Amino acid sequence: LALLWVHMLESVCSDGFLGSKLSFFINPLVYEEQLLWVSGAQGQVNTYRIPLLTFTPKGSLLAFAEGRKSSASDVGAKVIAMRRSTDKGATWSPTTFIVDDGLQPDGLNLGSVVVDEEVGSVILIYSICFHLYLCHPASTMMVESIDDGLSWSKPRNLSVQLGVKNFAAGPGFGIQKRYNPAKGRLVVCGHGTIEGDGVFCILSDDHGLNWYNGAALKSIPYNQQKRPQDFNPDECQPFEMTDGSIVINVRNQNHYHCRCRVVVRSYDGGLSLPLEDLYFDYELVDSAVAAGALQKDDVLYFTNPSNDYNRVNLTLRWSVTHGKSWENKAMQIWAGPSGYSCMTSLNSGSPEDQKYIFVIYEKGHKVYDETVSFVKIHLYGGR
Repeated sequence: LALLWVHMLESVCSDGFLGSKLSFFINPLVYEEQLLWVSGAQGQVNTYRIPLLTFTPKGSLLAFAEGRKSSASDVGAKVIAMRRSTDKGATWSPTTFIVDDGLQPDGLNLGSVVVDEEVGSVILIYSICFHLYLCHPASTMMVESIDDGLSWSKPRNLSVQLGVKNFAAGPGFGIQKRYNPAKGRLVVCGHGTIEGDGVFCILSDDHGLNWYNGAALKSIPYNQQKRPQDFNPDECQPFEMTDGSIVINVRNQNHYHCRCRVVVRSYDGGLSLPLEDLYFDYELVDSAVAAGALQKDDVLYFTNPSNDYNRVNLTLRWSVTHGKSWENKAMQIWAGPSGYSCMTSLNSGSPEDQKYIFVIYEKGHKVYDETVSFVKIHLYGGR
C-alpha cells in the first residue's frame, strides 16, 4: 500500500496537477528536524534570533540568524550567522559570521534574503542603528554572494539611494518577480519605527545595483506614539501570485480590529498598496509576531505561533483558494514556546521536490528564543 501511494503521488505530480487537485493529498508530516543554533552555546553569542531560510539557484540551502552578542535585547552588538547545506538540509556546514558590527550600541537588525535567479546571486538586506539608541542615523545595508553563499561582499550602504530612514526589512524573504508587471524586479518589504511604522517596500530593477522606494502603507496616526488597537502594520512577508500581484502577510502590531493577520496586495509590482485591497484574515489567529508565508504549486502555506496572546503552538496551515479560506486541518510543528518563522522550497519541477517544504523557526521549552530549529516537512507524509 505504501508503494502504491508513492506511485500515485508521483503520477499526480508528474502530470502537473496543482492547487486543489493536490490538496486532496496534503497531509503534512515532520520528516526531520535539526537544531541549527543554540543560544548561549555557540560562537560566544548570547541569543540567536530572526531566522531566515532560502534555496540558492544552484539548489543549496542557506540558513541565517541574528547573533545577539551580549543579551537577548533588540539593541546591542550583533553578527549575522549563516549555515549552508548542499543536500537539502540533511547536513550543514559549521556556522560562519558573514557580518559583524563590532561593539555598536545599536547594531544590525537582520531583515530579508532575496534570490536573483537571473544572475545567480543571493542578497541580504539588513539595517544598522534602527532604534537610534546612542547612534544616528539609521541605515539600510546590503551584502551579496555570487558564489552560492560561500563568500560575501563588503556591506554597502543603500541610504544614498533610498534616503536616510528607519527601515527594517522583513524579516523573511524578498522576491524576484516571475510574472508581469515588472518581471525580474527585486522586491523587499519591511516596516518602520514604532511611531513611524507601516509596511514599506524597496525595489530594484537592475539586480540590486540600484534601489528605490516603492509602496508605503503607513500606520495611523503616523509618526505619533501608538495606543492599543491603533492601526500599526509591522513585520511582513511578501509572496507573488501567478497573476503577477504581490500579496503581503503582515503583523498586526497593536491588534487593530482583531488579534489576527493583516493582508495587503499590490498589482503594480510593489509600487503601491491600495487600501481597497487590504483585509483582515480572521482565521489566522496571531499575537503580533513575524510569520512565514510561501506559495508553492498553487497552494499557500502559512506558519506562526497560533495563539491569541502568547508565542506558543507553531502551526502550519494551508490554503487552496489563494488565502481566501484555509483548510480546516492544520499541522502543529511545536506545541511549546515558538516565535519567528520563515519557509522555503525548491521549485525544480521534479516530483521529489514537490513533496517538501522547509521551515526555520525560533523554538524553546521555557522561552521561544532558546534555539533556532530547522524542519523538513513532507507535504504528503501523513497519509
